[in-house]
Amino acid sequence: MAGNTCEIVIDHNEVVAIDMRGYGDSDKPLGIAPYTIDHLTGDLRDAIPALGYSSCVLVAHDWGAAVAWQFAMEYPDLVDKLIIMNGPHPKRMQKLIQSSRKQFFMSWYMFFFQLPYLPEFVLSMSDYNGIKAMFHGRGVGLRNRDNITADDLEAFKHNCQREGALTAMINYYRAALRYTPKLKSAVITSPTLLIWGEEDTALDIALTEGLEKYVHDINVKLIPGASHWVQQDQPELVNDAMHDFLQG
Repeated sequence: MAGNTCEIVIDHNEVVAIDMRGYGDSDKPLGIAPYTIDHLTGDLRDAIPALGYSSCVLVAHDWGAAVAWQFAMEYPDLVDKLIIMNGPHPKRMQKLIQSSRKQFFMSWYMFFFQLPYLPEFVLSMSDYNGIKAMFHGRGVGLRNRDNITADDLEAFKHNCQREGALTAMINYYRAALRYTPKLKSAVITSPTLLIWGEEDTALDIALTEGLEKYVHDINVKLIPGASHWVQQDQPELVNDAMHDFLQG
């Protein structure tokens, strides 16, 4: 599914897009424990040298962003620059969800996904209509719906239909509330760009504030008229922001 890919930009000519475990052609191990943040950052740590590189510019969105934040904390020498799209710093998210009733209720789906079997059933009903609603629904869906086509949606649904895939995707949420990541530090030293669609209905825009205590060098770019799927809603603005950041 869109947003659950980590992209490693090696230089100006090469981009490597990795299907995270549970997605696309990647393995889909059974159980909840294999989907902890620690396992997911371990996958990324192993991938970079396996590709023959010593460091990268790391670009990520949503769950990919959750992994990228922690990866940059744990392996700063492997991250030249960090670009995050609509994914909150974990410490900022933790504090806001504890103090903000608004964000608590915006995160309702995280609690729903803790249930066994029912989330998979609901998402797969009516030819995986729940997947379509994520991108074309009135709430969390794109503001520019034509930017994700019917063919794109069919590709997303096809991936969800693979054996074990839908459960693997939901196990990200189950693992997040069951296992505490082994964080040595919440501070990020890599230059960081946070791109944020202002009309995200799952993550409060307040998550873009107060990040200086966690990120030494951060630039926040707010994108108007963009949903949680900011890179699909406003691709030109997102690309321009990334280009300026990388050139700078």
